[in-house]
This record gives sequence, C-alpha cells and structure tokens, in this order.
Amino acid sequence: METDTPAIAVSGLRKAYGTRQALAGIDLTVQRGELIAVLGPNGAGKTTMVEILEGHRRPDAGQVRVLGHDPALRERAFRERIGIVLQDTGIDPSLTVHEAIDLYSAAYPDRRDADDVIELVGLTGSRNVRAEALSGGQRRRLDLAVALAGNPELIFLDEPTTGFDPAARRAAWDTVRALRDLGKTILLTTHYLDEAQALADRVAIVKAGEILAEGPPGRLGVGAARFRVSWRAADGGIEERTTDDPTALLHELTGAALARGERLEELSVTRPSLEDVYLELTAEEVGAA
Repeated sequence: METDTPAIAVSGLRKAYGTRQALAGIDLTVQRGELIAVLGPNGAGKTTMVEILEGHRRPDAGQVRVLGHDPALRERAFRERIGIVLQDTGIDPSLTVHEAIDLYSAAYPDRRDADDVIELVGLTGSRNVRAEALSGGQRRRLDLAVALAGNPELIFLDEPTTGFDPAARRAAWDTVRALRDLGKTILLTTHYLDEAQALADRVAIVKAGEILAEGPPGRLGVGAARFRVSWRAADGGIEERTTDDPTALLHELTGAALARGERLEELSVTRPSLEDVYLELTAEEVGAA
C-alpha cells in the first residue's frame, strides 16, 4: 500500500549550475507523518533540494519520489497533495482572509473548510480583514492558511517564522505542531536552531550539497557520542574537557580533587547541543561570512 511507502525518498540526488555543484549526491528518506528540519548556511543546497522535491527544478541525476510521484513530471495528482509556504507569496492584498482561503482552495478536490483553516492558523478574529491590513505575523499565518486550503498530505515550510517576534514565533510553532497532530508530513527549512530543536522529529544538516549529519535533534552528533565536562578550577577559571566516557573522566577528576583536599565547584556533564553540532559542521561557512 502507498501509505507504507515513505513520503519522500531521495537517492543520489545531484544538481549543478554550470561548474558549481549545488547537490553532490543527497540521500534522504522522510516517513509519513514526520517533521524534518533541513538546516544549513546560505549556499549549502537546501533551496535547490526543496525545489526539486516540489517539482520546480529537475535533477541532473538520482532518484526522487515524493508521495509516490516523480515531482519533475508536475502531475496534477501530485500537486493536489502538497502545500507550499514560500518566504514571500503574492496574495491579492484586497482579498479578505476568508476570501483568499476560499479562492485558493477551489483548485483542489479535497478542499478543507475555510473556517476550519482560519481557526487552525489562529486568524479567527481577522476572518473579514483584508490582507493589506494584516500585520506581518498575520500575513505569514495567511500564507500558511493558503497552503493548507487544499488539505495537503505534505507541506513544505520555507523559513515560516522569519521576521516574527518571539511571541508570534511560539504561536506559529503551536500551529505547526497542530499540523503534525493531524498526521501531516512536514519539511521545514529554517535558520533558527531553537525552532528545529523544538519542532523537528529529525534534522538534516546540509553543507556544500551533502547531508553531513542526520538524526533526532537531541541526539545529533559527529562520530561517537561525546560529553562536555566542565568545572570551576581553584584559580576561579572554568575548565572543560570533552570525552566519550564521562564516567571514567569524572572518576579521575573527583579522585584527584579528593587527594588534594579540594572540591570540584560547578561540576557539570552535558551533551553537545544542536547548535554546537551545527556550528562545528558549518564552521568554514560561518568563518568566511
């Protein structure tokens, strides 16, 4: 059955623009109902990969299946099953929120009721407000509502909270979580690591057209699982060591401190955060910026 197949299955995906290799052999599988966040610096290949998955670009090589379709064929049956939230959309500013959703949903066979969509994205109080009168955060919610109007199975979210204040971002996160609770598959691109940490079941870090790390955000790491052990030294400074085996290191440190008749103040053991891993993997791009 189709429901047993992945929502997205990519193997050996390659794309070049002249001599520049944008994608250098991407392998990626996204299960149905999963929310995956794709992270990476500008120029890493994220946009090219997503545009191929959406059917807006053709790959040079590799196998691509999205909801069982080859997206490059741009079949109507495929386009009816996906929703796309771009960074900038062209909704007619004279339309009200309800009119815009009703208009865009008319192109889909399994359209979702406009009032249900309005409630889902938190625009109930702005149902009859024209798009031109909405705040920036409300317009972004309307973008999401339009993408949901056709009741898609798979949703592409491209930087959905860029420019949001903290309160608006958290409200948008609640909406995304509600979509996941409905069983939607979501591919999110974002530059906000806390957003990926809070929302994603899995993250993929892209650099120079390759996926360098992939996995749940809380367990993502490079090579073996590493731990950071830190403590305040006798001179008042913070000392830090990284290890694969914190038990042995703690035994060493505490044994030496006891032998000296000292205490290890502010002793802590932590795993690298998603931000630590991301910055390590993208250090070259960050340093060059």
